[in-house]
Amino acid sequence: MKDQLKKLNDNEWILPKSVREGMKVDGKIIASEKMLEAIENEAVEQLTNVAMLPGIIEPVIGLPDMHWGYGLPMGAVSAFDAKEGIISAGLCGFDINCGINLIRTNLTKPELEPKIKELVPELFNKIPCGVGSKGKLRLSNEDLDKVLIDGCEWAVKNGYGTEEDLKNMEEHGKMSGADPSKVSEMAKKRGKPQLGTLGAGNHFLEIQEVTDIYDQEKAKEWGIKKGQVLIMLHCGSRGFGHQVASDYLKIQEKAVEKYNIKLPDKQLACAPVTSQEGKDYFAAMKCAVNYSFTNRLVMTQWIRESFENVFDKKWQEMDMQTVAGICHNAVKLEEHTVNGEKKEIYVHRKGATRAFPGQPVLIAGSMGTCSYLLVGTEKAMELTFGSSAHGAGRAMSRHQAIKSFQGNDIQKSLADKGIISKATNPKVLAEEAPGAYKDVDEVIRSTHNAGISLKVARMIPLGVIKG
Repeated sequence: MKDQLKKLNDNEWILPKSVREGMKVDGKIIASEKMLEAIENEAVEQLTNVAMLPGIIEPVIGLPDMHWGYGLPMGAVSAFDAKEGIISAGLCGFDINCGINLIRTNLTKPELEPKIKELVPELFNKIPCGVGSKGKLRLSNEDLDKVLIDGCEWAVKNGYGTEEDLKNMEEHGKMSGADPSKVSEMAKKRGKPQLGTLGAGNHFLEIQEVTDIYDQEKAKEWGIKKGQVLIMLHCGSRGFGHQVASDYLKIQEKAVEKYNIKLPDKQLACAPVTSQEGKDYFAAMKCAVNYSFTNRLVMTQWIRESFENVFDKKWQEMDMQTVAGICHNAVKLEEHTVNGEKKEIYVHRKGATRAFPGQPVLIAGSMGTCSYLLVGTEKAMELTFGSSAHGAGRAMSRHQAIKSFQGNDIQKSLADKGIISKATNPKVLAEEAPGAYKDVDEVIRSTHNAGISLKVARMIPLGVIKG
């Protein structure tokens, strides 16, 4: 399938709809030639499957960090007509609103270094980590419903974060239209004890140093300077979001039969956007989006408290403000220009970051490698429905990584680079080893050179906490 790609320029490739019967639209991959080599043929084939779905808007997009996933690759974007199209739990992903909060400080590396061996364990103890980890919050059923409806507005009212945080978060930390009655009791049962937890897998908390500034004007606007210490928090909607996705995949499998939708792959289960099943999923997904935004803001406040304990200063004195809070896995109803006309469409971003003009874009590297702060562009609106990459992208499965790497060796190699790390289990370090991921610098080169988001700053890790 990859041999059918046609090169448009050094960072854009078209997969014509003529390559496979049933494709309604072209596919497009944003990647340098080097990045394209790292993309599996199976992932490219998955793009062709999505191009067959009802109401699909041209093109189906693969981003530089694209890799094979459930139904649709991670690192992909698909958009559907608001009347004739579908909505799909699989095209959104299981970890709904997996995303990142970036928090700045006015600390520098020399100020941090004497305290980092105290700070990392303090954060590890303050932020519940690991598979099935439970938080310190004790929510009633009523509280949980308020979280699902109000998102970060609930958090601020309850002393977690500030109004200033909300200004710098995507959707201001709340998607309107969330309806808890569309969420199963099992999802609520799983979500209630997990608010304010990091979880496991590729989720992390990193203390970082800004090493390079590429856009002085944007960096100044966002309060970013070379040598500054930042904190990056990456996690999602935990068991709650996973359950919402699982529940609606079953509902959408039945909807496919009910509405006579022909699928090239049953993992692409979906429902018409105008159907009750489609509307119910959208309302439930928004609950998971709001849960996840709140989850990260609660932990943001605990991060601030940890810094207060170690540095004996108020977090405000350390200027610990949210630079950006962004979302990776979500479906949004947005207005875009399609064939020269403004049109509302359902944009599914799976392992993809919104990259609207002037907005912050966060792309995290693998553990022990650098991460980037970028800015969205008009070019992204033209090429990718206002979307960008979200990370390095896996080069091997977690199972392969555990067989290939030893957690203790990874911890030692990080320490040799001056990076203090802490995890619930050495296996976590093995499955998230840098060698299990693609080259984030090459992802950034593809992203920047294609113009879908432009580099503002580069950060390297000083301390890493994994679930």
